Amino acid sequence: MSVPVFEEYEPEADCGCRGCALRRRTAAAAPPVRHGGHPAAHGARRALVLVTATGVALSCGAGQAAPREAGQDGARARTAADPQPGSPQGSVGPLNNGGAPGAPGTAQRTTTRTAIIDRAKKWVTAKVPYDMTAYWSDGYRQDCSGYVSMAWNLGTNEWTGSLAGFGTKIARADLQPGDILLFHNLADPAVGSHVTIFGGWADGTHTHYLAYELTSPKARKATTPMAYWTNSSKYVAYRYKGIVSGSSDSGTATAFPGAAKFGAGADNAHVTRLGKMLIAHGGGRFYTQGAGPRWGDADRRATQAFQLAQGWKGKEADGIPGPHTWKLLVQGTGRKIPAAGAGSAPGGTAAYPGLSHFQPGRSNSHVERLGAQLVRKGYGAHYTTGPGPRWTEADRRNVEAFQRAQGWNGAAADGYPGPETWRRLFA
Repeated sequence: MSVPVFEEYEPEADCGCRGCALRRRTAAAAPPVRHGGHPAAHGARRALVLVTATGVALSCGAGQAAPREAGQDGARARTAADPQPGSPQGSVGPLNNGGAPGAPGTAQRTTTRTAIIDRAKKWVTAKVPYDMTAYWSDGYRQDCSGYVSMAWNLGTNEWTGSLAGFGTKIARADLQPGDILLFHNLADPAVGSHVTIFGGWADGTHTHYLAYELTSPKARKATTPMAYWTNSSKYVAYRYKGIVSGSSDSGTATAFPGAAKFGAGADNAHVTRLGKMLIAHGGGRFYTQGAGPRWGDADRRATQAFQLAQGWKGKEADGIPGPHTWKLLVQGTGRKIPAAGAGSAPGGTAAYPGLSHFQPGRSNSHVERLGAQLVRKGYGAHYTTGPGPRWTEADRRNVEAFQRAQGWNGAAADGYPGPETWRRLFA
């Protein structure tokens, strides 16, 4: 298989003066000659030709060697807990479907958060494969930046070095679905540069989020540590400049009305809206007469079921909606309420019992219930006897196999069940 040619600008270490730094930035942002760029704009670049050879790998997909992280010396080996995204990407260019994209400088296209996520989901559903030299039927390049160009409906294929120009920098705490997390490795764009689409918070602590991304081997939606598995501190949050308000977007329609609007004695339109959203998220079995304005036990039980489905407990699952519960319901990014009886294990509830039950030397019914469910799901290969109530290495390895089957790796696939592992295993 032929390996494509890369163009790379001179590293910053070559010269530190302002003129050279400005020249390098200008050259890096300009489109390559093969896409219409002027040769003079690339006078500061060096061409790095990667020659086809056995064992040479451009991305870090299965069976390929991960590229060296920027600034990493050869003595520090990469571990499974520190995976590198398969992020080599093409340069700025037109759509590849015969269309006529808007010229640079034309009015920015507008879109809504809902539309961005819907477009991102289409590639996930289609299982679009990662290939920096290929283009999908809509004309967008099949790499991380082409994916964001498609979701943002830019009309051109951008790269991590140009996407920031289409957005406004925001704080991570202000992230909303449709925003992006971008890391452009200025020193060596082909190593580590990556971009993901923020799909919503995956937990109440805001330590994980739902990321839509295109990385080897295909487009995916996955629970991801904030901000990413590697180079986390270097990812910058951006909001597309062309976002306009929509029915499911930020604004007065999504603002949390306050806890005082819910609970005993409450009678208002917000309660009705809460009930309708809960029904849409799988809570219909709690309502015998549909959602209404008067707060009742059905509202409390459905709200609590939704909160428990997110893996929350204690005060976070008290049945009274707070700002985060409301936000997940409005944006449609929270996990749905499981059907009645779904996830129930023999002899008890499916509620996550806590990580402390699954540690070396521990022996309890939760371990045995976990093992039995692993066997039912087809992940009991490491058991020679049992499963039983005592936590063993066989339990850990079977849990790890299940986690890896979800597409997780590193710390997310350490063999110790957390709330999300438990939820999926018993779903």
